[in-house]
Amino acid sequence: MRQHLPLCLLLFLLISCNAKKQNNTPELKEPAVSGQSGRELAATHCSRCHAFVPPEILGKPNWKKVLPDMHERMGPILAKADWQKIEQYFITNAPDSVAPPIRTNKIRIGLKHFRYKETSFSHRPAMTSIVKILPNKRGIVYNDSKGKSNVLTFLKPDLSENYSMRLESTPIDFYEKGEELYLTMIGKGVFPTDARDGALQRLVKNDSEKGFKSGNIAISNLQRPVSMAYGDLNKDGFEDVVACEFGNESGQLSWFENNGRGGYDKRTLRDKPGAITAIIKDANKDGLMDIYVLMAQADEGVFLYINQGGGKFEEKRLLSFMPLNGSQHLELADFNKDGFEDIIYVCGDNADKTPILKNYHGIYIFLNDGKSSFKQSYFYHMNGAYKAMVRDYDLDGDLDIAAISFFPDYARYPEESFIYLKNQGNLKFEDYSFPQAPKGRWIVMDAGDMDADGDIDLVLGSFVHFLPLGDKTGLGKKWISDGPSIIVLENTIR
Repeated sequence: MRQHLPLCLLLFLLISCNAKKQNNTPELKEPAVSGQSGRELAATHCSRCHAFVPPEILGKPNWKKVLPDMHERMGPILAKADWQKIEQYFITNAPDSVAPPIRTNKIRIGLKHFRYKETSFSHRPAMTSIVKILPNKRGIVYNDSKGKSNVLTFLKPDLSENYSMRLESTPIDFYEKGEELYLTMIGKGVFPTDARDGALQRLVKNDSEKGFKSGNIAISNLQRPVSMAYGDLNKDGFEDVVACEFGNESGQLSWFENNGRGGYDKRTLRDKPGAITAIIKDANKDGLMDIYVLMAQADEGVFLYINQGGGKFEEKRLLSFMPLNGSQHLELADFNKDGFEDIIYVCGDNADKTPILKNYHGIYIFLNDGKSSFKQSYFYHMNGAYKAMVRDYDLDGDLDIAAISFFPDYARYPEESFIYLKNQGNLKFEDYSFPQAPKGRWIVMDAGDMDADGDIDLVLGSFVHFLPLGDKTGLGKKWISDGPSIIVLENTIR
C-alpha cells in the first residue's frame, strides 16, 4: 500500500540494526573494557544504528524486553562489563511505567459533508491490503487476502461487484497507466521477511472478457517491496520506478531505469532496510526529478535524493526520528502557501516489543524554509497513526487532513481510528470522526473523486488478521463476524 500494510502491516521489530551474526566467522576475543559510563556507552553505541532513545521514554518492563534484542543485534563489539553498564543505565533511569496519554479535548463526532456507505458484500474476516479509487466514475478496486490466495475485486460506482480475479501474491500498491495496471506485490505474505519474492506485476486488458488479466512481471526478485513511485528520473522520455524494498533485517531503496525495451536496470540508492514511502518531485526547481524517501526501520528519517544528472543522486538527510516512532507515511503539501512544499509525517506503528500507547505518535507538519530545511510547526497526537492524506476536502481554499490509525486507544477513544482535521487557518485544526469509525480496523486508505462531481471522497480498508493486544472492548469479535472489508466516505459538498 504505502499503501503500506505498513504495513505497512504489523511490520517490524522496533530496533533493527543491520549487524548479523555469521556462523562461519572465527571466534573473537572479548573486547577490552572501556572506562566509559553507561550513559556514555549508550550514547556512543546505540546511536550507531538509530537516533538515541532516552531511558525515560519507556518503562522498566519495556526496556527489559527491548535490551536483549539490542544486545543481540549489536554483535561482539562490547565487553560484557560494558554491556552490563548500558543495561543498568537504562533500567535505573527508566520509570516503573509510562502512563498512557490522555486527550485534552474530546473528538467531535459527525462529518458534516461526508456520507457513510458500505459495500453490498465483504470478505470476513477482512484482510484488506489495498484500496484505490478509480477516476471517471469507474468505481473502486481493493484486494482481500483469503488463506494462501488473494482476491482483487473491482467494484462498480454503486459499490456492487463488477468482477474479481485471483492473485498468487499480495498486492499493496496500485498504479494505473493507460491500458495497463501495475501492482506492487509484497510477496507470499505481509509479515516481516527478507525473501526476494516481491515483484512489480503488470495487468493488461482482457480482450475477450471484461476486466484485466495478469501480464508479464515488469520487475522481479524484490525484497518485500511496500510501495513504488513512478517518474522520468534521467530525462530520456521513459518512466522509471523507485522501489521501497522494506525487507526486514536487510532491504534497500532502489531505482529502476527504464531501458525503453520493456525492461529495467537496477540502481541502488540506499543499501539498508526500511524504505516505506517514496515521492518523486523536483525539489530544487532545476528541471531534474528528485526523490523524497521515508525510512521506517532503525535509522528512521526523511531523506532527499538530489538528482545530479546522469543517473547520479546525492543523499541529504532532512529529518531524523527515534526507532520508537514507528514511522509510517510521508506526504508533501504547501500548508502556508509560500510556494514551497512542506512535509506531512505520520508515525504510529506499534507492532513491536513495546506495544504501549505513545504520546509522540501522530501527525506532524514540518514547514519548508525554501532551502529544503524543515522545522516542526504542528503536531496532532493520534495513537497508532498509520496514514494521512492531505486535500482540500471542504473546498474552502486550504488543506485539510484525513487520517487513519491501526493502533488507536480502542478502550477509551475507539473513534480515534479515523480522524478528519478541518483546517481553521494558521496551522490550527478541528478534529472530527464519525460514529461508524470503530466498525473496522483501518489499515489502508485512498482519496479521490469517485463520482466525478468535483470533490474528494475517501475509501478505507480493514485488516483484522490479529486483534489488538489485550482487547477487552469486544470490537475484535464484531470485526470478525460482520466487519466490512472497505467503507466509503462520500463527499457531499457538491
